[in-house]
Amino acid sequence: MTVIEQRNALLQILANQAISVLFQPIASTVERRIVGYEALSRGPSNSPLHSPLTLFAAARHWGMLSELEALCRKQAIRRFVELKLPGRLFLNVSPETLLEHQHTRGLTLKALEETALPPSRVVIELTEQSPIDNFDLLHAALQHYRTMGFSIALDDLGAGYSSLRLWSQLQPEFVKIDRHFIDGIHLDSVKREFVGSILNMAKASQAHIIAEGIERPEELGVLEDMGVDWVQGYWLGRPEAKPSTSHSEIIQRLAQRDPRADPEATLHGLRLDVPGISRRETVAQVLARFQQQASLNSLAVLDEAGRPIGTVHGYQLSQTMLKPFAHELYARKPIEQLMDRDYLVVDIRQSLQRVSRLLTSRARQRLEEDFILVDQGAYAGLGRVIDVLRQITELKVRQARHANPLTLLPGNVPIQECINRILANGQAASLCYVDVDSFKPFNDLYGYGKGDEILLGLAQILRDACDARCDFVGHIGGDDFMLVLRSSDWRSRLSSVNDRFQALCRGLYREEHIAAGFFHAPDRKGEWREHELLSLSVGVVHLHGGPYSLSGGAHLAELASHAKHQAKQAAGFSVYELQLPAEQGTEPLSASEQVTHSFCG
Repeated sequence: MTVIEQRNALLQILANQAISVLFQPIASTVERRIVGYEALSRGPSNSPLHSPLTLFAAARHWGMLSELEALCRKQAIRRFVELKLPGRLFLNVSPETLLEHQHTRGLTLKALEETALPPSRVVIELTEQSPIDNFDLLHAALQHYRTMGFSIALDDLGAGYSSLRLWSQLQPEFVKIDRHFIDGIHLDSVKREFVGSILNMAKASQAHIIAEGIERPEELGVLEDMGVDWVQGYWLGRPEAKPSTSHSEIIQRLAQRDPRADPEATLHGLRLDVPGISRRETVAQVLARFQQQASLNSLAVLDEAGRPIGTVHGYQLSQTMLKPFAHELYARKPIEQLMDRDYLVVDIRQSLQRVSRLLTSRARQRLEEDFILVDQGAYAGLGRVIDVLRQITELKVRQARHANPLTLLPGNVPIQECINRILANGQAASLCYVDVDSFKPFNDLYGYGKGDEILLGLAQILRDACDARCDFVGHIGGDDFMLVLRSSDWRSRLSSVNDRFQALCRGLYREEHIAAGFFHAPDRKGEWREHELLSLSVGVVHLHGGPYSLSGGAHLAELASHAKHQAKQAAGFSVYELQLPAEQGTEPLSASEQVTHSFCG
């Protein structure tokens, strides 16, 4: 295509409004629902300008970028409303178009008025493709959007020319992390550090972080652990011309990352059984319900399928109805017209820790407010912010009371409780009793300071080896630790623990001990003798799920300790496995009949 043909094709696209729009979902990992869509524009499918990169580059070259983006926004708003998509609409805007003298204001607002879409549901997403010189003018332009009710998002943080300066000066409500830092984040510690820094800055600026470009469940898992709530990417949903408005597929995707949580640390016990209200109930009917039940703070507004679409706060509704002529204007109108669409929804299976993190990160959330609980998308009741924070505080106090004073890992009481829950629920797991060989003579020779470094380092290594959503690590005492791994790749996790532990030890040995491969130190009788360098012995008891004829966690811990002692019979890193089948009504087999021996190293 020649440059003249390209210009003519672009003019024809603008004249015929030949722009197609795709929508990619943005989901909340905590709320388990779609919270918005990013509109992505394309040229005609049979045109050389179909690709957005080519289309917008041509428009920028020919000085038609402002006209093209205005057309894209208009088409995106129209299709978003036609498709009745839920949540917010994210519209891409180049900052340079806002700074053009010929930029026509009011076009986006006019398009919203024609479709009755409120500006509060629209996010202006700044996509930086060229350097920005006039920050003051850009700030003024964005303030103009804010005064009309729009929110602002900064796209591709870390990829633009001056994205950090834009963030600090423009104070956007949303910040999108560039997909470069998301790709392979589960394998890259530098990317995790970058995202962690972004989350810290977001807390200070009260911005909402969105991670885009997620293509693997492992990436999503790391981001969830780090506290990223809103996510976007091909793994969750590809851009589509007619995306499904059902949340079921997104929920199923996110549910794959659900923890097998401790029942005591979920929201079930905090649920308030408050019936929701229909979107068609009148304002007068809802007001009467608040007056009849003075203890109600809020009510969830539900659609015909029993799914929440908004919330009504009793105090705010009362204040609205006290205004002159309010009864005449609103009393017979459906409550849907006065409900708050900016509400918080949380899946009831979420852990208290994740929900607490979400609540404390929301600048507008107040302690006395309620939030909506759902079960697989359907309304399940209300929860109160203050109850979540109180419960999480009680859990932390209890955990601290039973933690090991050196490593602060859970001690014997939480370990026993964890094992008992596994037995009660008939869950599959691998219990790994981890012991450090030659630790006492090392401690005597090198001193308690070096010994504590070993224990603290091993504690951190074991923490890192665990999947926080389903695994557990505890400190029995001394150099004994307990891992409860429900991850299927337990072998590779133990192998990684050994590799990192050996690297830790090499940094603490004296050179002559490394060269010799052993050291001399007193044994338990006080006699000096040769000791091997530090290594790990691991006794593993496998539970395959189902009922067990065991007396409790103490019996299972004894079996794990027995397996550990068997592992210590071998030199170097060793793993001794004990298979424990679930057989209701029978006594467990003797250890010698169940064991399989495997040595690593």
